[in-house]
Amino acid sequence: MQIGPYQLPNPVILAPMAGVTDLPYRQLCRRLGAGMAISEMVSSNSLLWKSEKTLRRISHENEDEPRAVQIAGSDPQLMAEAARFNVAHGAQIVDINMGCPAKKVCKVQAGSALLRDELLVGRILEAVVNAVDIPVTLKIRTGWDIDSRNAITIAQIAEQAGIQALTIHGRTRACRFAGDAEYDTITEVKRRVSIPVIANGDINSPQKAKRVLQETGADAVMVGRAAMGKPWIFREINHYLNTGEELPSPEIKEIRQLMLDHLANLYDFYGEYSGVRFARKHISWYTKGQPQGAPFRKMINQVESAEEQLARTNAFFDHLQTMKEMAA
Repeated sequence: MQIGPYQLPNPVILAPMAGVTDLPYRQLCRRLGAGMAISEMVSSNSLLWKSEKTLRRISHENEDEPRAVQIAGSDPQLMAEAARFNVAHGAQIVDINMGCPAKKVCKVQAGSALLRDELLVGRILEAVVNAVDIPVTLKIRTGWDIDSRNAITIAQIAEQAGIQALTIHGRTRACRFAGDAEYDTITEVKRRVSIPVIANGDINSPQKAKRVLQETGADAVMVGRAAMGKPWIFREINHYLNTGEELPSPEIKEIRQLMLDHLANLYDFYGEYSGVRFARKHISWYTKGQPQGAPFRKMINQVESAEEQLARTNAFFDHLQTMKEMAA
């Protein structure tokens, strides 16, 4: 799949997720096979750009190309300025968020709330495309609610504005993450536009990824929630797409090492205090479904230091390894 001058190595992309797709996580998912990884949302409110949170979100140190950043807002000129700001800080692709269903985002008429104003959509897309010399992409939902699905119209507006790839989460804003994704809508959008279309929503297995690509004709799939605690899903999907064969699940030993490397990067990126706290949710995701995982997660969420967090995590995985060896 091609986005501007960038040829992606494969058609499996990490979705932008607030509080999740920071630099350490993007680096990990790219290492494990994601063809591209998109940052957390960066607000178009310039008053926030000097905050510690924003400066971390726009960090691209040692990040693989293409470096993609998602921006959010509702004012065309502020969005254009946000695009220029991110390009100046290393972004190589700017993705526009018109898909976030969060109340605090929609409340300020950003995210998926924009789908209710097609004229404003066009103005924002044209302003951002004209503001920068790098590819601009767009992420949307199928509409605001089931009575106002307008993904086809938005897709056509996007193509005319110069958007170079379109991601569609196959649900309306009203659906949030409930119910089944509307792959039929994605199929119809793909038929109506010539720009690359990326299918998003419920891509949670290699088999599902292949089926969605075949059914929709999409150029790529985007994986979000299914990658939390399972970043190796990207290599699993790629292997299945290329060979038709399933990769075996990673062994406890590999999961431990991937997680420990991830935690070390989180401590380095955020510092110990914040790093320990950001690590808690990732540890919880990595250990979901493991024997005695619930009491371990309750305990690990109380730990305050990196040293203790690592020691207790290692002890838990030692126990898992012993249980596995005893059962063999």
